[in-house]
Amino acid sequence: MADDYLVRIGKLIRDARQHRGWTQSQLADALGTSQSAVNRIERGNQNISLEMIARIGEALDSEIVSLGYAGPMHLRVVGGRRLSGAIDVKTSKNACVALLCATLLNKGRTVLRRVARIEEVYRLLEVLNSIGVRTRWINDGVDLEIVPPARLDMDAMDADAARRTRSIIMFLGPLLHRMDQFRLPYAGGCDLGTRTIEPHMIALRRFGLDITATEGIYHAKVEAGVSPDRPIVLTERGDTVTENALLAAARHDGVTVIRNASSNYMVQDLCFFLEALGVEVEGVGTTTLTVHGVPNIDVDVDYSPSEDPVEAMSLLAAAVVTESELTIRRVPIEFMEIELAVLEEMGLDHDRSAEYTADNGRTRLVDLTVRPSKLEAPIDKIHPMPFPGLNIDNVPFFAAIAATAQGQTLIHDWVYDNRAIYLTDLNRLGGRLQLLDPHRVLVEGPTRWRAAEMMCPPALRPAVVVLLAMMAAEGTSVLRNVYVINRGYEELAERLNSVGAQIEIFRDI
Repeated sequence: MADDYLVRIGKLIRDARQHRGWTQSQLADALGTSQSAVNRIERGNQNISLEMIARIGEALDSEIVSLGYAGPMHLRVVGGRRLSGAIDVKTSKNACVALLCATLLNKGRTVLRRVARIEEVYRLLEVLNSIGVRTRWINDGVDLEIVPPARLDMDAMDADAARRTRSIIMFLGPLLHRMDQFRLPYAGGCDLGTRTIEPHMIALRRFGLDITATEGIYHAKVEAGVSPDRPIVLTERGDTVTENALLAAARHDGVTVIRNASSNYMVQDLCFFLEALGVEVEGVGTTTLTVHGVPNIDVDVDYSPSEDPVEAMSLLAAAVVTESELTIRRVPIEFMEIELAVLEEMGLDHDRSAEYTADNGRTRLVDLTVRPSKLEAPIDKIHPMPFPGLNIDNVPFFAAIAATAQGQTLIHDWVYDNRAIYLTDLNRLGGRLQLLDPHRVLVEGPTRWRAAEMMCPPALRPAVVVLLAMMAAEGTSVLRNVYVINRGYEELAERLNSVGAQIEIFRDI
């Protein structure tokens, strides 16, 4: 391997390590090597095998070198360009991964329409394939067919793929009805601080599931004959917690009441899918769900997940920060109404079409046209709440929007331990964000954005926020190691280019 390649790889590793907040010693411990060896690697003075590169990438949750597929590693952004035209919102990432987990309930063939082709979906497909589930893209790669085996081979699970997705936690609900014991790797995904599975267990213990955790593995045992004897009250109104409870209740022979349930968009899509499987769910869209379980589900089902409100918010924010007129089509308006109400108070100029129905026959959509606006900072702080409040995943986009507004905006991201910290990466691009504590950021606007080269934050939404700010900044910016964006967005750069952005996908190696 040529010396210049060693130096370039070393720099990538160093940048990924520093962005994760690790010392060389911490990375060395994770790799089972010495700090001096890591130092030599980062300076380009150490021969390094592909196996070691892969191990480093896994430890840092960062794609150091991409092999065997055409996915991008870095983005070069020529900013200061106005967007124009129209762009469609893709199907929901969070709904698609929940539905993939839910296919484990069904012995029959499932077809999911217009599935988001994103890294999070690919990781789940790798896991499903490894345990014996047959999947294939059909209809020119637009739709996904899933056919389960008679018996899952849990011992053959692709642990590396499982560790790279938080969604693996939603295997617990379906699997407790299929086997009396099984193992799952710890859930991964974005670096958003400590996230316990205890809220999941409070619900799933009521179905006989018990878990012990050792050496990166959840060891699950199921006690037969255990069923909820009273309503399940979730201690956290979380989306995946509610989905896991629904998945467990779907094949429980009886009626399960789930209280303090999330009524968010992905939960509603899961409920609609369960109904297509023959499971009756009462109370969809409320915080109390009553599930009439079906012990044996063996049907051929065809389902279309709805559009992604967080992607819709991303595209809206892109229009705002680039001062553009843009039409965003197929916006699931029920899950954007609070965000739009806040933006209207800030002075957003926009129109929306009459409502029409999504392909799932239930979700309400509109086309939204956003125009350049003179925004003022909101009087009240921006903070998330469970649906129907402002969506937790939409909070980061208000950092970029507030940076374009006149005045000070307080953003309180109380849910995740680390995410607000990543928003201060906007300061590298000319932003004026002051971190008050790990959950609160004060944003001063308006901002004169400037180009920069930087590492992609290890959390999905802050990473996209950085990309949007680069699109607004005059000059050429580089965003390195963008795997995390590909976890949640399908061909985002190409689609933004279709409405006037100039984003080049490239790889160093």
